[in-house]
Amino acid sequence: MTGTEHEPTPPTGLSFQLKKWVLPLVIIFAGIVVMVLMIRLKPEVEKQVATTPAPMVRVMDVAPVTHHFKVRSQGTVNPRTESQLVPEVSGRIVSVSPAFNAGGFFGKGDVLLTIDPYDYSQAVVRAEADVARAELALAREEAEAEVARREWEELGRDEEPTPLTLREPQMQDARATLAASRSALHKAGRDLDRTEIRAPYAGRVRAKTVDVGQFVSRGAPLASIYAVDFAEIRLPLPDDDLAFIDLPVAYRGGPGATRGATVTLSADFAGERHTWEGSLVRTEGEIDPRSRLVYAIARVADPYGRGTNPDRPPLAAGMFVEAEIHGREVEDVFRIPREALRGADQVLVVDENNRIRFRTLSILRTTRDDVIATAGLAAGEKICISPLQAVTEGMEVRIHTGGEAGA
Repeated sequence: MTGTEHEPTPPTGLSFQLKKWVLPLVIIFAGIVVMVLMIRLKPEVEKQVATTPAPMVRVMDVAPVTHHFKVRSQGTVNPRTESQLVPEVSGRIVSVSPAFNAGGFFGKGDVLLTIDPYDYSQAVVRAEADVARAELALAREEAEAEVARREWEELGRDEEPTPLTLREPQMQDARATLAASRSALHKAGRDLDRTEIRAPYAGRVRAKTVDVGQFVSRGAPLASIYAVDFAEIRLPLPDDDLAFIDLPVAYRGGPGATRGATVTLSADFAGERHTWEGSLVRTEGEIDPRSRLVYAIARVADPYGRGTNPDRPPLAAGMFVEAEIHGREVEDVFRIPREALRGADQVLVVDENNRIRFRTLSILRTTRDDVIATAGLAAGEKICISPLQAVTEGMEVRIHTGGEAGA
């Protein structure tokens, strides 16, 4: 470097320091002022308060009614009378009735089997001969006694003749022999009649154990049979249900049990539901010590008859049926659906302001579908039948009118 040229010198002094620090602060302050003005001048957005609509519920009006109690049970159909058919004489079976088969029907007095009667008919002939001989012997003794009496009178004696003189012992013996012979004839005749084994009642064969050609002994089982006049069903009833039905109760030394409640029996057969009408006729003599159940007996007349419905099947033995017992009648009670019940005994009432009120009921009976209450409600009140989860006293609700979607 030559001549008079000089190198530039860096700025120094107070002015340089002010520029270095003050200018950035001014810029920052100006930015803050602008931002504050923008916030204050921004239009305010109106705040929206979120609200939850009241839950929609279904209700039903309640009113006092007259209620007929119905008690449900179930059981198996059994014949009222069942027997083992046995012979009273021994012998070979020579014939059987076409009805003598499992499931066969027969009438009272029908001949079901016949045992070979030959030996028994011969016994009758022998007994008849014995009777004839005994009658002849008695007649002979009576004639001889008459002769002895006349001879005694001809002798002209004053004393009375002895019984032996008048042959009274011989006549008594002859009379006894005749009586025994007649008894033997009667027995032989009965044994002959018993070779025909007759039905003791109108019934049906459950099972047979013998057939033609088989030798049977006296008292050996021939078949199991049962009567078809009545069918009976053993129905278990818990103690809680007994207060609502009329049971036929009998006492020792008193009149027999009166007819009890009407019973409707139902069962499925061939894919269809069928019903039969019967009644309670008695209760069993004791309470089951383990289950504490009382067993009532329902009876149905003519279970194998067609009745008024020709398409109805017979109420056959062994069929499982459901029973509906028609119980007592009570007045001025409230019948509400089971789903309306909350807890053990409370319901939700919707008042005139559509607010929930808790009510405690006096429950008479609770069934699978209904609750019967005697107190706790008033006629015309509305009860909630919708399943609400969280409920408080006085909570507002909306009533579903049918045109709105339920919540």
